[in-house]
Amino acid sequence: ERRRPGPVMVFEVELQVRLKPGEAPRPVLLEVHPEWSPHGVERFKQLVESGFYSQARFHRVIPDFIAQVGIAADPAVYAKWGNSPIKDDPVKESNQRGYVSFAMRGPDTRSCQIFFNYKDNRDLDGQGFSPIAIVKEGMEVIDKLTVPAGKGPDQPQLKEQGNAYLDSAFPDLSEIVEAKVR
Repeated sequence: ERRRPGPVMVFEVELQVRLKPGEAPRPVLLEVHPEWSPHGVERFKQLVESGFYSQARFHRVIPDFIAQVGIAADPAVYAKWGNSPIKDDPVKESNQRGYVSFAMRGPDTRSCQIFFNYKDNRDLDGQGFSPIAIVKEGMEVIDKLTVPAGKGPDQPQLKEQGNAYLDSAFPDLSEIVEAKVR
């Protein structure tokens, strides 16, 4: 007898976010919805449980648009996950303020970078950005993330060198100290 899967349960992920070096981390609670984006949520949970986001810095923060994180502190860890994309999910929810989605470069290229919407970015829905979660508590922390100087970090260099590059070139970025499934 084959059992049919039951309803997929919503779960929470707690991020400890340090806004500036030397400051105490502050909690940000995400409510993660598998029914919105099954492939995306499965990957996000794997990343959180593996410790991928620990010490990951918010390398792309664009006020009134998005805040992006998800290039691992260790280049070897990034290489493992960043070069293993997952299939797209249909967009079932809109990219509204406080919603979290995977970044991508085109169809079926989601891997490990996620972004937080600062405002309603419904135009992203038609481009295939499928939300995986919503900020349940702590959006005021996300609103205060450090905006990188100038054009911000060079992503290929960050992927190659990890936080060593950021420590020398962008030492003030906000970071996820720890992420865990609650």
